Amino acid sequence: MNILVLIFTTLLTTSHSATCPLNFTLLNTLSGGRATSKPPSSFTSTPCQFVRQALRLVQSDYLRRTDSFLPPSNSSTPCWDSFQSYINQFAPTYNIRSSCGFQTEWISQGCVNVTTKQQFEALVPKSTIQNNQSNCNQSLQDNTPCALCTASLSGLPSLGQQIGNLSECTGYPSIYAAAFSNQFGPSDPGTAKCLFALDFTSGGSSGSKKKIVAIVVSVVSVLVVLSIVLGFWAYRKFNDKAIGDGKDHGANIGESVSVSGLGSMDHSTTLIRFTIDDIKKATKNFHRDNIIGKGGYGNVYKGLLNDGSEVAFKRFKNCSAAGDTSFTHEVEVIASVRHVNLVALRGYCSATTRLEGYQRIIVCDLMKNGSLHDHLFESNGAKLSWPVRQKIALGTARGLSYLHYGAQPAIIHRDIKANNILLDDKFEAKVADFGLAKFNPEGMTHMSTRVAGTMGYVAPEYALYGQLTERSDVFSFGVVLLELLSGRKALQTNDDGQPSALTDWAWSLVRTGKALDVIEDGMPEQGSDQVLEKYVLIAVLCSHPQLYARPTMDQVVKMMETDDELVPSIPGRPIPLVAGRLDIERSVSGFGSGQLSSPTGYQSFTLEMGSEQMESERHSSNHSRDERSSASRILSSDLDQ
Repeated sequence: MNILVLIFTTLLTTSHSATCPLNFTLLNTLSGGRATSKPPSSFTSTPCQFVRQALRLVQSDYLRRTDSFLPPSNSSTPCWDSFQSYINQFAPTYNIRSSCGFQTEWISQGCVNVTTKQQFEALVPKSTIQNNQSNCNQSLQDNTPCALCTASLSGLPSLGQQIGNLSECTGYPSIYAAAFSNQFGPSDPGTAKCLFALDFTSGGSSGSKKKIVAIVVSVVSVLVVLSIVLGFWAYRKFNDKAIGDGKDHGANIGESVSVSGLGSMDHSTTLIRFTIDDIKKATKNFHRDNIIGKGGYGNVYKGLLNDGSEVAFKRFKNCSAAGDTSFTHEVEVIASVRHVNLVALRGYCSATTRLEGYQRIIVCDLMKNGSLHDHLFESNGAKLSWPVRQKIALGTARGLSYLHYGAQPAIIHRDIKANNILLDDKFEAKVADFGLAKFNPEGMTHMSTRVAGTMGYVAPEYALYGQLTERSDVFSFGVVLLELLSGRKALQTNDDGQPSALTDWAWSLVRTGKALDVIEDGMPEQGSDQVLEKYVLIAVLCSHPQLYARPTMDQVVKMMETDDELVPSIPGRPIPLVAGRLDIERSVSGFGSGQLSSPTGYQSFTLEMGSEQMESERHSSNHSRDERSSASRILSSDLDQ
């Protein structure tokens, strides 16, 4: 009897003296290495979700150290106490268990029959784990690596039943990936943010930043208003003096130097400020035979300067003093960049004449081979050969990459399309028309209800929600690349008279292992199947409807330039409700901008065929080259589901 009492007392003492093996100090480390009285942003918005995800992150650290997902059952209470101590630092009145409905024993309970690393790996195919490791073993701080990593997690099979709603089975893949697939581990802020959606930045510091930004914006606004007032005063004074002196013999009122920002630009750049007489002479007084292009902004004329060089003159129509902002903007954008794959700016003209009024003209190098659109869709001659198309694709990618990462600040073009890819006499691609471009300071994301662009090329998140990033240009580039490869337009009408997007058509071929069917028939000097397929996959990845599934333009250039650089796995793609999206794009397309009417969602698409069925279809294709298609690799995450 005494022995039983001794044993019971020993067990009771052991239970009460148990310590928590989970390292909750890791959460303080992610908060900056010390305790803080300010709650993390994630806790402020959704406290219970923060608690659940923070526990998973700590469990990932525990799994990394011990190969076990869950702590011993006798440590449940000590672990809750340790977790509560962390929460008390910034929310002393917030009780985790009572507020969120978590039971004490749930912290040591999770997936039935899955408590260790070995048990988890026994349920998941080795190929799936390797795919996850290849996609997640990098810094997940940036959006693209994060998207690739989380997409690879979707291929993991169901792990069975769970106990409670704390350590759910659906959370195990992220716990495992943070512990073993990512070299930086769960203590890395990028891993915490990507795999657990945890933002440990303080809401207070964010508020301080907002106050600073508000002060800066106010000061800048005052300076802008003063600049406008002084500029208008200088313009009126100069204009009155020119008229009173009778200069230009009644033909020109004067060469206006009051266009905001351009006066100072003359001294800081090599731009030439042309007179209206210079341009009239070069274009034979804007003769219609010299028109080489038209658009919503006006006409483009070719002309010959006094030094014998051929140039293009972009003449803005419906100009006025009030419209100088857009003209100045385009001049500033083009003048701020210099790259072999961007149209070079020679100079500009800002003048006012008695007969023609305000004249605003941009002078650029002449592109003798016109635009990519001309060669793809309006040429009755020979088709572009593959070496030329590859050169155009790479040149366009390099130009965009420079805009996004070489220019300071970065520039989002917003209107990448075949018409705006010009070709010089050697078919070197030149990105042109910066009328809709936006300067984009590092780390900024534009949100707007007024969207500009061209129908068929506008990224879904921008058309639907006004979210503008560099990846909006990546989407447009993907559409242009598909046009270049297929010889088809971005938008077409099917046999039923319904709009059909080129991106959807290309994806339907790629997902069934027929990527090479995207390539235009009869293309001269066609390249190897391996290279052609790689370019198709790049185009489909760039035009993915999900923002963070797209690569950056730097990554695109690297994939195109390097033979052994593989295209990342393409995440399962939702099929857009094309008609609804096109209605919105139609209202905002062209060179103007429109008000978004309403958002249109996406319907999920699940690839239902198995890998054996896909292999069978691939072998039965009319094109033997499809046998070498790597689409099965690209869609591996879908096939494992």
